[in-house]
Amino acid sequence: MKFSLSPSLVKSSLASHSWIGLLVGFLMYLICVSGSLVVFSGYMKRWEQPAVAEFQTLAPEAAARAYSDLLAQKPDISGDILSMLPRENQPRASLVSAGGVYFLNEDGSPGGSISTPWSNSMVSLHDALHIPSDWGLILVSAIGAMLCGLIISGFLAHPRIFRDAFNFRLGGSRHLEQADIHNRLSVWGAPFHLVIAVTGAWFGMAMLMYTLFGNTFFDGDREAAIAAIHGSSPELEQQVEVANIGRAISSMADIAPGARPIFINVEAANSPQQYILLGAYHPEALIYAEQYRFDQAGNFLGKVGYTDGEPGKQVIFSLYRLHFGHYGGLPVMVLYVIFGIALAAVSLTGINIWLVKRRKRDFINNIWAGLVWGTPLAVAVSALAAITLHSGAPGYFWLPLLAAVLFGQWLDDEVRTKAWLLWISAALLVLVTLVHVFLFGSAGLSGASLVINIALLSFAILFACLGMRTARRGQRVYSDSQPVRIA
Repeated sequence: MKFSLSPSLVKSSLASHSWIGLLVGFLMYLICVSGSLVVFSGYMKRWEQPAVAEFQTLAPEAAARAYSDLLAQKPDISGDILSMLPRENQPRASLVSAGGVYFLNEDGSPGGSISTPWSNSMVSLHDALHIPSDWGLILVSAIGAMLCGLIISGFLAHPRIFRDAFNFRLGGSRHLEQADIHNRLSVWGAPFHLVIAVTGAWFGMAMLMYTLFGNTFFDGDREAAIAAIHGSSPELEQQVEVANIGRAISSMADIAPGARPIFINVEAANSPQQYILLGAYHPEALIYAEQYRFDQAGNFLGKVGYTDGEPGKQVIFSLYRLHFGHYGGLPVMVLYVIFGIALAAVSLTGINIWLVKRRKRDFINNIWAGLVWGTPLAVAVSALAAITLHSGAPGYFWLPLLAAVLFGQWLDDEVRTKAWLLWISAALLVLVTLVHVFLFGSAGLSGASLVINIALLSFAILFACLGMRTARRGQRVYSDSQPVRIA
Protein backbone atom coordinates (compact mmCIF):
# COMPACT_ATOMS: atom_id res chain seq x y z
CA MET A 1 0.00 0.00 0.00
CA LYS A 2 1.44 3.34 -1.05
CA PHE A 3 1.34 6.09 1.54
CA SER A 4 1.19 9.67 0.23
CA LEU A 5 0.42 13.10 1.58
CA SER A 6 -1.64 15.74 -0.12
CA PRO A 7 0.36 18.54 -1.82
CA SER A 8 -1.40 21.13 0.35
CA LEU A 9 -0.33 19.34 3.56
CA VAL A 10 3.24 19.06 2.31
CA LYS A 11 3.27 22.77 1.41
CA SER A 12 1.89 23.83 4.80
CA SER A 13 4.32 21.51 6.61
CA LEU A 14 7.26 23.02 4.75
CA ALA A 15 6.05 26.49 5.69
CA SER A 16 5.73 25.48 9.34
CA HIS A 17 9.21 23.97 9.25
CA SER A 18 10.60 27.21 7.83
CA TRP A 19 8.94 29.33 10.48
CA ILE A 20 10.11 27.07 13.31
CA GLY A 21 13.67 27.08 11.97
CA LEU A 22 13.66 30.86 11.66
CA LEU A 23 12.25 31.27 15.18
CA VAL A 24 14.75 28.90 16.82
CA GLY A 25 17.64 30.47 14.92
CA PHE A 26 16.62 33.96 15.97
CA LEU A 27 16.07 33.00 19.62
CA MET A 28 19.53 31.43 19.74
CA TYR A 29 20.97 34.58 18.16
CA LEU A 30 19.12 36.74 20.69
CA ILE A 31 20.30 34.64 23.64
CA CYS A 32 23.91 34.87 22.42
CA VAL A 33 23.79 38.66 21.91
CA SER A 34 22.17 39.31 25.30
CA GLY A 35 24.52 36.83 26.95
CA SER A 36 27.52 38.75 25.62
CA LEU A 37 26.10 41.85 27.31
CA VAL A 38 25.29 40.08 30.58
CA VAL A 39 28.93 39.07 31.00
CA PHE A 40 29.46 42.75 31.88
CA SER A 41 26.28 43.08 33.95
CA GLY A 42 28.32 44.25 36.96
CA TYR A 43 29.74 47.10 34.91
CA MET A 44 26.33 47.85 33.40
CA LYS A 45 24.76 48.25 36.84
CA ARG A 46 27.48 50.67 37.88
CA TRP A 47 26.99 52.56 34.58
CA GLU A 48 23.29 52.99 35.33
CA GLN A 49 24.01 54.46 38.77
CA PRO A 50 27.55 55.88 38.57
CA ALA A 51 27.19 58.26 41.53
CA VAL A 52 26.79 55.46 44.11
CA ALA A 53 29.54 55.30 46.74
CA GLU A 54 32.11 52.60 45.93
CA PHE A 55 34.55 50.91 48.30
CA GLN A 56 36.39 47.61 48.47
CA THR A 57 35.26 46.36 51.89
CA LEU A 58 32.40 46.88 54.31
CA ALA A 59 33.55 46.58 57.91
CA PRO A 60 31.70 44.04 60.10
CA GLU A 61 30.58 46.91 62.35
CA ALA A 62 29.09 48.75 59.36
CA ALA A 63 27.21 45.65 58.19
CA ALA A 64 25.88 45.12 61.72
CA ARG A 65 24.78 48.75 61.87
CA ALA A 66 22.86 48.46 58.60
CA TYR A 67 21.00 45.40 59.92
CA SER A 68 20.29 46.99 63.33
CA ASP A 69 19.01 50.19 61.75
CA LEU A 70 16.62 48.19 59.60
CA LEU A 71 15.24 46.34 62.64
CA ALA A 72 14.88 49.60 64.53
CA GLN A 73 12.75 51.01 61.74
CA LYS A 74 10.80 47.80 61.06
CA PRO A 75 10.93 45.65 64.23
CA ASP A 76 8.37 43.16 62.91
CA ILE A 77 10.11 42.49 59.61
CA SER A 78 10.25 38.83 58.57
CA GLY A 79 11.59 36.70 55.75
CA ASP A 80 15.17 36.92 54.53
CA ILE A 81 17.36 40.00 54.97
CA LEU A 82 20.22 40.00 52.48
CA SER A 83 23.30 42.21 52.65
CA MET A 84 25.43 42.20 49.49
CA LEU A 85 29.03 43.10 50.29
CA PRO A 86 31.59 44.71 47.95
CA ARG A 87 32.92 42.17 45.47
CA GLU A 88 34.78 41.86 42.19
CA ASN A 89 33.42 44.20 39.49
CA GLN A 90 30.80 45.45 41.98
CA PRO A 91 32.61 47.51 44.67
CA ARG A 92 29.47 48.64 46.46
CA ALA A 93 27.19 47.29 49.19
CA SER A 94 23.42 46.96 49.39
CA LEU A 95 20.63 45.65 51.59
CA VAL A 96 17.62 43.73 50.28
CA SER A 97 14.58 42.90 52.41
CA ALA A 98 10.84 43.24 52.61
CA GLY A 99 11.52 46.64 54.15
CA GLY A 100 13.25 48.02 51.08
CA VAL A 101 16.09 47.68 48.60
CA TYR A 102 18.88 50.25 48.84
CA PHE A 103 22.61 50.81 48.70
CA LEU A 104 24.74 51.14 51.83
CA ASN A 105 27.34 53.77 52.52
CA GLU A 106 30.75 52.71 53.80
CA ASP A 107 29.64 53.33 57.40
CA GLY A 108 26.55 51.14 56.96
CA SER A 109 24.05 53.99 56.72
CA PRO A 110 21.38 53.81 53.99
CA GLY A 111 22.38 55.16 50.58
CA GLY A 112 20.18 55.70 47.55
CA SER A 113 17.65 53.24 46.21
CA ILE A 114 18.74 50.58 43.73
CA SER A 115 17.51 51.10 40.17
CA THR A 116 19.18 49.12 37.39
CA PRO A 117 16.36 48.57 34.85
CA TRP A 118 18.57 48.10 31.77
CA SER A 119 20.83 45.50 33.40
CA ASN A 120 17.82 43.66 34.80
CA SER A 121 16.08 43.74 31.43
CA MET A 122 19.10 42.31 29.59
CA VAL A 123 19.54 39.59 32.23
CA SER A 124 15.85 38.71 31.94
CA LEU A 125 16.16 38.65 28.15
CA HIS A 126 19.10 36.27 28.32
CA ASP A 127 17.69 34.05 31.06
CA ALA A 128 14.06 33.84 29.99
CA LEU A 129 13.46 35.96 26.85
CA HIS A 130 11.27 38.22 29.04
CA ILE A 131 8.77 35.38 29.36
CA PRO A 132 7.22 35.37 32.87
CA SER A 133 7.16 32.50 35.36
CA ASP A 134 9.50 29.57 34.68
CA TRP A 135 8.45 28.96 31.09
CA GLY A 136 11.02 31.34 29.65
CA LEU A 137 13.83 29.78 31.66
CA ILE A 138 12.79 26.32 30.50
CA LEU A 139 12.64 27.49 26.87
CA VAL A 140 16.12 29.02 27.02
CA SER A 141 17.48 25.88 28.66
CA ALA A 142 15.86 23.75 25.98
CA ILE A 143 17.58 25.86 23.34
CA GLY A 144 20.84 25.28 25.22
CA ALA A 145 20.22 21.54 25.03
CA MET A 146 19.49 21.87 21.30
CA LEU A 147 22.77 23.77 20.90
CA CYS A 148 24.62 20.81 22.42
CA GLY A 149 23.07 18.59 19.76
CA LEU A 150 23.89 21.06 16.99
CA ILE A 151 27.56 21.25 18.04
CA ILE A 152 27.99 17.48 18.18
CA SER A 153 26.03 16.78 14.99
CA GLY A 154 27.90 19.59 13.22
CA PHE A 155 31.23 17.88 13.85
CA LEU A 156 29.88 14.51 12.75
CA ALA A 157 28.37 16.02 9.60
CA HIS A 158 31.65 17.67 8.53
CA PRO A 159 34.50 15.12 8.55
CA ARG A 160 36.89 17.69 6.98
CA ILE A 161 36.04 20.35 9.55
CA PHE A 162 39.48 20.41 11.19
CA ARG A 163 41.37 20.12 7.90
CA ASP A 164 39.50 23.19 6.62
CA ALA A 165 39.80 25.13 9.88
CA PHE A 166 41.56 28.05 8.15
CA ASN A 167 39.92 27.80 4.75
CA PHE A 168 38.06 31.03 4.00
CA ARG A 169 36.41 31.61 0.64
CA LEU A 170 35.37 35.23 0.95
CA GLY A 171 34.10 37.51 -1.79
CA GLY A 172 32.92 34.74 -4.12
CA SER A 173 29.87 32.54 -3.83
CA ARG A 174 27.67 33.84 -1.04
CA HIS A 175 26.79 30.30 0.00
CA LEU A 176 30.45 29.24 0.32
CA GLU A 177 31.33 32.47 2.14
CA GLN A 178 28.59 32.03 4.72
CA ALA A 179 29.36 28.32 5.08
CA ASP A 180 33.05 29.01 5.73
CA ILE A 181 32.29 31.68 8.33
CA HIS A 182 29.77 29.35 9.98
CA ASN A 183 32.10 26.35 10.03
CA ARG A 184 35.29 28.20 11.02
CA LEU A 185 33.68 30.02 13.95
CA SER A 186 32.04 26.76 15.00
CA VAL A 187 35.41 24.97 15.09
CA TRP A 188 37.38 27.70 16.82
CA GLY A 189 34.76 28.32 19.46
CA ALA A 190 33.56 24.75 19.94
CA PRO A 191 34.95 24.18 23.47
CA PHE A 192 33.52 27.48 24.66
CA HIS A 193 30.21 26.95 22.88
CA LEU A 194 29.82 23.48 24.37
CA VAL A 195 30.51 24.75 27.88
CA ILE A 196 27.95 27.55 27.42
CA ALA A 197 25.39 25.13 26.01
CA VAL A 198 25.76 22.55 28.80
CA THR A 199 25.76 25.08 31.64
CA GLY A 200 22.89 27.05 30.10
CA ALA A 201 20.81 23.90 29.71
CA TRP A 202 21.31 23.09 33.40
CA PHE A 203 19.78 26.30 34.78
CA GLY A 204 16.30 25.65 33.45
CA MET A 205 16.40 21.90 33.87
CA ALA A 206 17.63 21.98 37.48
CA MET A 207 14.23 21.31 39.03
CA LEU A 208 13.66 18.41 36.65
CA MET A 209 17.09 17.03 37.49
CA TYR A 210 16.42 17.38 41.22
CA THR A 211 13.25 15.34 40.73
CA LEU A 212 15.25 12.74 38.83
CA PHE A 213 17.90 12.62 41.58
CA GLY A 214 15.18 12.34 44.20
CA ASN A 215 13.50 9.44 42.43
CA THR A 216 16.81 7.68 41.80
CA PHE A 217 18.73 8.19 45.03
CA PHE A 218 16.29 9.43 47.69
CA ASP A 219 13.20 7.22 47.33
CA GLY A 220 11.25 9.90 45.45
CA ASP A 221 12.02 12.72 47.91
CA ARG A 222 13.00 15.72 45.76
CA GLU A 223 13.48 18.00 48.78
CA ALA A 224 16.02 15.54 50.18
CA ALA A 225 17.92 15.68 46.89
CA ILE A 226 17.96 19.50 46.98
CA ALA A 227 19.13 19.47 50.60
CA ALA A 228 21.91 17.02 49.76
CA ILE A 229 23.25 19.42 47.13
CA HIS A 230 22.51 22.83 48.64
CA GLY A 231 22.50 21.93 52.30
CA SER A 232 19.57 21.79 54.68
CA SER A 233 18.58 24.56 57.06
CA PRO A 234 19.83 24.02 60.62
CA GLU A 235 17.16 23.03 63.12
CA LEU A 236 17.25 25.72 65.79
CA GLU A 237 15.02 26.73 68.67
CA GLN A 238 16.16 30.04 70.13
CA GLN A 239 14.72 32.97 71.97
CA VAL A 240 14.67 35.62 69.26
CA GLU A 241 17.50 38.13 69.44
CA VAL A 242 19.12 40.51 66.97
CA ALA A 243 21.29 38.37 64.69
CA ASN A 244 24.96 39.12 65.32
CA ILE A 245 26.10 39.37 61.71
CA GLY A 246 29.13 41.46 62.70
CA ARG A 247 30.52 38.58 64.73
CA ALA A 248 29.82 36.13 61.91
CA ILE A 249 31.76 38.25 59.41
CA SER A 250 34.65 38.81 61.83
CA SER A 251 35.00 35.11 62.59
CA MET A 252 35.61 34.30 58.91
CA ALA A 253 39.23 35.39 59.35
CA ASP A 254 39.73 32.30 61.53
CA ILE A 255 37.30 29.92 59.81
CA ALA A 256 38.49 30.53 56.21
CA PRO A 257 41.42 32.98 56.15
CA GLY A 258 41.72 33.07 52.35
CA ALA A 259 38.00 33.55 51.64
CA ARG A 260 36.28 36.88 50.99
CA PRO A 261 32.70 37.32 52.29
CA ILE A 262 30.48 38.60 49.44
CA PHE A 263 27.01 38.32 50.95
CA ILE A 264 25.36 37.65 54.29
CA ASN A 265 21.73 36.62 54.66
CA VAL A 266 19.63 36.39 57.82
CA GLU A 267 17.20 33.63 56.92
CA ALA A 268 13.79 33.38 58.59
CA ALA A 269 14.52 36.66 60.37
CA ASN A 270 12.76 37.41 63.66
CA SER A 271 11.79 33.78 64.18
CA PRO A 272 13.17 31.12 66.58
CA GLN A 273 14.58 29.34 63.51
CA GLN A 274 16.55 32.31 62.21
CA TYR A 275 20.16 31.75 61.28
CA ILE A 276 22.93 33.55 59.42
CA LEU A 277 24.10 32.31 56.04
CA LEU A 278 27.35 33.84 54.82
CA GLY A 279 28.59 33.38 51.27
CA ALA A 280 32.34 33.66 50.72
CA TYR A 281 34.35 33.78 47.52
CA HIS A 282 37.34 31.42 47.34
CA PRO A 283 39.92 32.60 44.79
CA GLU A 284 41.38 29.14 44.36
CA ALA A 285 38.02 27.56 43.45
CA LEU A 286 35.62 28.00 40.53
CA ILE A 287 32.51 27.91 42.70
CA TYR A 288 30.40 31.05 43.04
CA ALA A 289 30.64 30.97 46.84
CA GLU A 290 30.99 28.61 49.77
CA GLN A 291 28.14 28.93 52.26
CA TYR A 292 28.89 29.16 55.98
CA ARG A 293 26.09 28.90 58.53
CA PHE A 294 25.90 30.57 61.96
CA ASP A 295 23.24 30.74 64.64
CA GLN A 296 21.75 34.11 65.60
CA ALA A 297 24.55 34.75 68.11
CA GLY A 298 27.16 34.35 65.38
CA ASN A 299 28.36 30.93 66.49
CA PHE A 300 29.68 28.87 63.57
CA LEU A 301 27.53 25.82 62.75
CA GLY A 302 29.26 24.48 59.64
CA LYS A 303 29.53 24.92 55.89
CA VAL A 304 27.75 23.29 52.96
CA GLY A 305 30.93 21.94 51.35
CA TYR A 306 31.07 23.42 47.87
CA THR A 307 34.86 23.83 48.18
CA ASP A 308 35.72 20.34 49.41
CA GLY A 309 32.52 18.29 49.27
CA GLU A 310 31.39 15.71 46.74
CA PRO A 311 32.58 16.43 43.16
CA GLY A 312 29.01 16.78 41.88
CA LYS A 313 28.22 19.43 44.46
CA GLN A 314 31.33 21.40 43.50
CA VAL A 315 30.49 21.15 39.81
CA ILE A 316 26.93 22.39 40.26
CA PHE A 317 28.00 25.48 42.17
CA SER A 318 30.71 26.22 39.59
CA LEU A 319 28.26 26.42 36.68
CA TYR A 320 27.26 30.05 37.25
CA ARG A 321 30.74 31.54 37.05
CA LEU A 322 31.69 29.15 34.25
CA HIS A 323 28.65 30.19 32.21
CA PHE A 324 29.07 33.96 32.61
CA GLY A 325 32.87 34.16 32.61
CA HIS A 326 33.11 35.61 36.11
CA TYR A 327 36.55 34.21 36.81
CA GLY A 328 40.00 35.27 35.70
CA GLY A 329 39.16 38.96 35.68
CA LEU A 330 38.61 41.33 32.77
CA PRO A 331 40.62 39.38 30.13
CA VAL A 332 38.38 36.32 30.52
CA MET A 333 35.25 38.50 30.35
CA VAL A 334 36.48 40.04 27.09
CA LEU A 335 37.11 36.55 25.68
CA TYR A 336 33.58 35.52 26.65
CA VAL A 337 32.18 38.51 24.76
CA ILE A 338 34.25 37.64 21.67
CA PHE A 339 33.18 34.00 21.69
CA GLY A 340 29.59 34.98 22.51
CA ILE A 341 29.47 37.25 19.46
CA ALA A 342 31.06 34.45 17.43
CA LEU A 343 28.26 32.10 18.51
CA ALA A 344 25.70 34.73 17.52
CA ALA A 345 27.42 34.89 14.12
CA VAL A 346 27.19 31.10 13.83
CA SER A 347 23.42 31.33 14.38
CA LEU A 348 23.18 34.20 11.87
CA THR A 349 25.16 32.47 9.13
CA GLY A 350 23.31 29.21 9.68
CA ILE A 351 20.01 30.87 8.73
CA ASN A 352 21.74 32.77 5.90
CA ILE A 353 22.91 29.47 4.40
CA TRP A 354 19.35 28.17 4.55
CA LEU A 355 18.05 31.33 2.87
CA VAL A 356 20.50 30.92 -0.01
CA LYS A 357 19.63 27.25 -0.46
CA ARG A 358 15.94 28.13 -0.84
CA ARG A 359 16.79 29.74 -4.22
CA LYS A 360 13.96 32.19 -3.84
CA ARG A 361 13.20 35.40 -2.06
CA ASP A 362 10.10 36.35 -0.07
CA PHE A 363 9.00 38.15 3.09
CA ILE A 364 11.02 35.74 5.27
CA ASN A 365 14.19 37.41 3.99
CA ASN A 366 12.82 40.79 5.05
CA ILE A 367 11.78 39.55 8.49
CA TRP A 368 15.16 37.94 9.12
CA ALA A 369 17.05 41.10 8.20
CA GLY A 370 14.82 43.16 10.49
CA LEU A 371 15.21 40.75 13.40
CA VAL A 372 18.98 40.42 13.16
CA TRP A 373 19.97 44.03 12.55
CA GLY A 374 17.11 45.43 14.61
CA THR A 375 18.45 43.73 17.75
CA PRO A 376 21.33 46.21 18.34
CA LEU A 377 18.86 49.03 17.75
CA ALA A 378 16.45 47.57 20.31
CA VAL A 379 19.27 47.18 22.87
CA ALA A 380 20.21 50.83 22.38
CA VAL A 381 16.60 51.99 22.79
CA SER A 382 16.23 49.97 26.00
CA ALA A 383 19.41 51.55 27.40
CA LEU A 384 18.16 55.04 26.52
CA ALA A 385 14.79 54.33 28.17
CA ALA A 386 16.54 53.07 31.31
CA ILE A 387 18.62 56.21 31.93
CA THR A 388 15.94 58.72 30.89
CA LEU A 389 12.68 57.07 31.96
CA HIS A 390 14.10 54.74 34.64
CA SER A 391 12.19 51.86 33.11
CA GLY A 392 13.27 48.42 31.94
CA ALA A 393 9.88 47.37 30.59
CA PRO A 394 10.23 44.64 27.93
CA GLY A 395 8.30 46.84 25.52
CA TYR A 396 11.30 49.16 25.18
CA PHE A 397 13.13 46.25 23.58
CA TRP A 398 10.43 44.38 21.67
CA LEU A 399 8.59 47.37 20.17
CA PRO A 400 11.71 48.80 18.50
CA LEU A 401 12.50 45.29 17.26
CA LEU A 402 8.99 45.00 15.78
CA ALA A 403 9.46 48.42 14.17
CA ALA A 404 12.72 47.18 12.62
CA VAL A 405 10.93 44.15 11.15
CA LEU A 406 8.17 46.34 9.69
CA PHE A 407 10.82 48.73 8.34
CA GLY A 408 12.55 45.81 6.63
CA GLN A 409 9.29 44.64 5.09
CA TRP A 410 8.56 48.19 3.89
CA LEU A 411 12.00 48.55 2.24
CA ASP A 412 11.74 45.01 0.81
CA ASP A 413 15.51 44.92 0.38
CA GLU A 414 17.72 43.12 2.89
CA VAL A 415 20.85 45.04 2.00
CA ARG A 416 19.29 48.45 2.45
CA THR A 417 17.56 47.23 5.62
CA LYS A 418 20.85 46.05 7.10
CA ALA A 419 22.67 49.26 6.20
CA TRP A 420 19.97 51.58 7.54
CA LEU A 421 19.47 49.64 10.78
CA LEU A 422 23.21 49.63 11.40
CA TRP A 423 23.38 53.40 10.86
CA ILE A 424 20.39 54.01 13.13
CA SER A 425 21.93 51.76 15.82
CA ALA A 426 25.21 53.67 15.58
CA ALA A 427 23.42 57.00 15.97
CA LEU A 428 21.44 55.72 18.95
CA LEU A 429 24.56 54.43 20.70
CA VAL A 430 26.20 57.83 20.32
CA LEU A 431 23.02 59.44 21.66
CA VAL A 432 22.94 57.08 24.65
CA THR A 433 26.55 57.97 25.48
CA LEU A 434 25.97 61.72 25.19
CA VAL A 435 22.79 61.58 27.28
CA HIS A 436 24.54 59.52 29.95
CA VAL A 437 27.42 62.01 30.24
CA PHE A 438 24.94 64.90 30.28
CA LEU A 439 22.90 63.31 33.08
CA PHE A 440 25.78 62.15 35.28
CA GLY A 441 28.57 64.57 34.44
CA SER A 442 32.06 63.55 35.54
CA ALA A 443 30.70 60.32 37.06
CA GLY A 444 29.93 59.20 33.53
CA LEU A 445 33.58 59.63 32.53
CA SER A 446 35.27 57.50 35.18
CA GLY A 447 35.41 53.93 36.43
CA ALA A 448 32.91 51.45 35.06
CA SER A 449 30.94 54.20 33.32
CA LEU A 450 33.97 55.11 31.23
CA VAL A 451 34.43 51.45 30.24
CA ILE A 452 30.81 51.09 29.12
CA ASN A 453 30.71 54.45 27.32
CA ILE A 454 33.90 53.64 25.42
CA ALA A 455 32.38 50.27 24.48
CA LEU A 456 29.18 51.98 23.27
CA LEU A 457 31.12 54.43 21.11
CA SER A 458 33.32 51.62 19.77
CA PHE A 459 30.28 49.65 18.68
CA ALA A 460 28.78 52.82 17.19
CA ILE A 461 31.89 53.23 15.02
CA LEU A 462 31.82 49.54 14.10
CA PHE A 463 28.14 49.65 13.10
CA ALA A 464 28.65 52.82 11.06
CA CYS A 465 31.55 51.23 9.17
CA LEU A 466 29.62 47.99 8.60
CA GLY A 467 26.67 50.01 7.33
CA MET A 468 28.85 51.84 4.79
CA ARG A 469 30.51 48.58 3.75
CA THR A 470 27.12 46.91 3.33
CA ALA A 471 25.81 49.76 1.22
CA ARG A 472 28.90 49.65 -1.04
CA ARG A 473 29.10 45.91 -1.54
CA GLY A 474 25.41 45.22 -2.04
CA GLN A 475 25.97 41.62 -0.84
CA ARG A 476 24.25 40.04 -3.84
CA VAL A 477 24.45 36.33 -4.56
CA TYR A 478 23.09 34.68 -7.72
CA SER A 479 21.36 31.35 -7.94
CA ASP A 480 20.64 29.50 -11.17
CA SER A 481 17.25 31.20 -11.48
CA GLN A 482 17.33 34.62 -9.83
CA PRO A 483 19.39 36.78 -7.49
CA VAL A 484 18.88 36.06 -3.81
CA ARG A 485 19.88 38.80 -1.42
CA ILE A 486 20.53 38.00 2.22
CA ALA A 487 21.50 39.97 5.25
